[in-house]
Amino acid sequence: MLQITPTERLALQLLAEGKSKTELAASLLLADGDVDEHLRTLFRRIGVETPAEAIAAGLKRGLLDYTPHSP
Repeated sequence: MLQITPTERLALQLLAEGKSKTELAASLLLADGDVDEHLRTLFRRIGVETPAEAIAAGLKRGLLDYTPHSP
């Protein structure tokens, strides 16, 4: 399995939950401007270019905790 840091895993999870960059910054204890750099590093590490690709890769590689919602 691809190794990512706990902070990268949390950022990916928050992206998958639809959180905004401001919400990511608050959750990760970062300045808003630092979120983009952290996401670029994460995307480069997992070999993707967009948030949607990152979420798909995270699901495929078991990097995300995913529980489908019941109807």
